[in-house]
Amino acid sequence: MYLFTSEVVSPGHPDKCADIIADSIVDEILKQDPNGRVAAEVFIAGKHVVIGGEVNAKIDFTHDDYRHIVKGALSEIGYNDNPHFTRAQCLHPQDLQVDVFLNQQSPDINQGVDQEGGEIGAGDQGIMFGFASCETKNFMPAAITYARLLCDHVYAYAKSHPNELGVDIKTQVSVDYGTKSNFEECKPQSIHTIVVSAPCVESMSIERVRDLIGNLIDSAGLPKELYDKSKTIIYINPTGRYVNHSSLHDSGLTGRKLIVDSFGGYSPIGGGAQSSKDYTKVDRSGLYAARYIAKNIVAAGLAKKCIVQLSYAIGVAKPVSVSVDCMGTNLGAASDDELSAFVLEKFPLTPRWIIDKFGLDRPGKESFLYADVAARGQVGNDEYPWEKLDSVELFKALK
Repeated sequence: MYLFTSEVVSPGHPDKCADIIADSIVDEILKQDPNGRVAAEVFIAGKHVVIGGEVNAKIDFTHDDYRHIVKGALSEIGYNDNPHFTRAQCLHPQDLQVDVFLNQQSPDINQGVDQEGGEIGAGDQGIMFGFASCETKNFMPAAITYARLLCDHVYAYAKSHPNELGVDIKTQVSVDYGTKSNFEECKPQSIHTIVVSAPCVESMSIERVRDLIGNLIDSAGLPKELYDKSKTIIYINPTGRYVNHSSLHDSGLTGRKLIVDSFGGYSPIGGGAQSSKDYTKVDRSGLYAARYIAKNIVAAGLAKKCIVQLSYAIGVAKPVSVSVDCMGTNLGAASDDELSAFVLEKFPLTPRWIIDKFGLDRPGKESFLYADVAARGQVGNDEYPWEKLDSVELFKALK
């Protein structure tokens, strides 16, 4: 055996609640002021939500406005006063206390970000990593892809059956590659272990819960060539009881699920979180650009997998460095050195270019919402603008 494991949490996990609330604030500010600057962190514990950070925008939300955003986000997640869980077992938004500690963004940052001629300097220094792999059709590693598939399926059931399950869910998938060589060559052999933890109402027996979730695993759409129920090890609510859940029993903080949000630990990750930040913060926009480049390289058939690293200096538009690492899986004539030089030549990768390329200053239902991205993962969803494969032909010229 050669195993690799990734985990995923649902939008109802307290850390994800914090991310979704933070990005709901980003969405609401940018809808009214596309040039708004936001870095609003969220901490949720018990019945308390604390919002802190910096905002610089042409709007001035009141405390009640922020409270409305918080309650709306939690209700959309599934914390909507579900009568099947008591107020001691699960968060009920009507009990919330919201505290807001937001300041103006420093003018020292603004003078470097907003530049003459419409260019935008990086809102902070930092490093970002984008990754892609040929293991799945969405060019993501297998383990996190199938952990997300399971989590989404169980979460959707929980939202539509609040009389049975709560929305604070975790899934975990271990993929067996058989050998290290198969791992390096992106050849998963089977799904070795599945772990699912989902809260249930007090009246449900553990046998009923395990039967229910077992059926959901079977119907989730896992690839038949990898999932064999008779051979896969499955753990469902392994402690035997999971009723108490939500922030009443586990605090949440923005930025604590970077591995879940990105590539499931398969690739390096950057130095900062995406949620809570506007598009000038390269922790967010740089990740999207790096993922876009890596995905198009793999889709063009130049490599089986690819890591792209970008780095920026605060107030400087062009990246400080660009590197491409295909991890020894190059398929075309282009070396990593040549790919790095090609990316640097053909893609400006300035914050302004990234913003315009992906429409990051225009969140909306017709394109994307940052809160939805926070809920579903920052990368790996084909509906996101940065997941497009519109540079494949450009890269194919290097084959």
